[in-house]
Amino acid sequence: MEREILSIKRKALRINLDETIYGTFAEIGAGQEVVRNFFQVGGASGTVAKAMSAYDMTFSDAIYGAEGSGRYVSEPRLRRMLDHEFNLLQRRLTDAKYSKKKFFVFSNTCTTLNYYKTNDPHGWMGVRFQLNADEEPNEVVIHVRLKGTDSLYQQRVIGGIGTNLLFACYWYHDQIDDFIDSLIDNLSTDQVEIDMIHVKGPGFKNMDNRLLALKLVSRKYTDGTIFGANKEVYQPKDILYKKDILCLRGRFRPVTKVNEDMMKCGLEYFQKNVCQDSSNTIILSEITLNNLNGDADTDSKDFLDRTDILCSLGHTVMVSNCHKHDVLVNYLDRCKPKSIGIILGILNIVELFNEKYYKNAGGELLHYFGEIFNRNTKMLVYPYQPEKGKPVINTDNLQVPNSLKHLFSHLKENGYLVDLEGYDESVLQIFSPKVIQMIKTNEAGWEDMVPGNVADIIKEKCLFDYPCDVPQLK
Repeated sequence: MEREILSIKRKALRINLDETIYGTFAEIGAGQEVVRNFFQVGGASGTVAKAMSAYDMTFSDAIYGAEGSGRYVSEPRLRRMLDHEFNLLQRRLTDAKYSKKKFFVFSNTCTTLNYYKTNDPHGWMGVRFQLNADEEPNEVVIHVRLKGTDSLYQQRVIGGIGTNLLFACYWYHDQIDDFIDSLIDNLSTDQVEIDMIHVKGPGFKNMDNRLLALKLVSRKYTDGTIFGANKEVYQPKDILYKKDILCLRGRFRPVTKVNEDMMKCGLEYFQKNVCQDSSNTIILSEITLNNLNGDADTDSKDFLDRTDILCSLGHTVMVSNCHKHDVLVNYLDRCKPKSIGIILGILNIVELFNEKYYKNAGGELLHYFGEIFNRNTKMLVYPYQPEKGKPVINTDNLQVPNSLKHLFSHLKENGYLVDLEGYDESVLQIFSPKVIQMIKTNEAGWEDMVPGNVADIIKEKCLFDYPCDVPQLK
């Protein structure tokens, strides 16, 4: 049955008319834009226990404690607000008349466009809420990026998405697709981007936050999301800001010793020639969304299978909509990194310099590479060997069309395209499609083509169509 999309006012009114939902709105940084919706529609006295805005930093610190980082529009600040306000609700509202109330706290800390239009408008929003009286609370935290060029316009967007979030917590907590989609009700991706979501609590006990992250990307509510080896989802700018980013692009279906060797060679070059402090380097294994296609449920499982393996190897994983390299670099550049390195195979360079994809190859490629290399970016190129005994192909012997040779030489001679050295020739004959086929047919030998304990994980969990019910061939 298709979900009915309610207006912001109807959502606020439905919450106000529910006699069991009762709580606090605490908003700092951009006014009280969410609670305003509840006051305007009427009936707020049955919903709002308290509404406040500790706008002054001194007042905010006195209530919620000082922020060591000095950042007030941040996840730690939001969580302090949720903790403080929910504890107050439980301590102060103990009379019998509150015994059937489902308490909630809605908090946000946001910044809209400043007068000089020099800042990055964004915000953290969260809800801690009970689904039943006296029950352990649930929690949802999201991060949003505000678009547009008008501060008042952005304030209205904050009010809309905050109301959507509170409504979703009570009406769609057990329908996760509707939950995600409803956050953008009456809004559009031209107005706001949701680039992080994290849920926890008894109402979400079977929910994987990485799957929610995938849904945000697949619906184009954001261009990318990141989670670590601990399987926790991160807000991209928080983890990438001022870092030296080394990104390995691939399908990782499955991760093989070639991927491992690409990462090793890329990291050795990057830390020696690009970044000054190895501790400042963050390494991403990036899966582009167009590598996940077909049935949604199958793709979601396949995605989590791949990321489970990458996480087991200690990788930080990024999933993105950035099929083209320039789009990826533009996305990463929003996080203001110190430098960017993209590791890719030489066959990717072959495709880039294939004239059949362009009407005006020279002009289009010049613009394309200009978008990539006007930042502190390098493409680190891993070689290819079509057959054992054949020459290894790298940028020194790669054949490109005559009309593009000058452009190719310029990129190579100026260090934008760099051949990786020190690679392991013994792994150059490992190709993922062949590995997958061997896994599906249980052909002996594929275990030696994947790193670490990857083979054990594949067998134990029957991943990638591994025939668990068939005895292993000798």
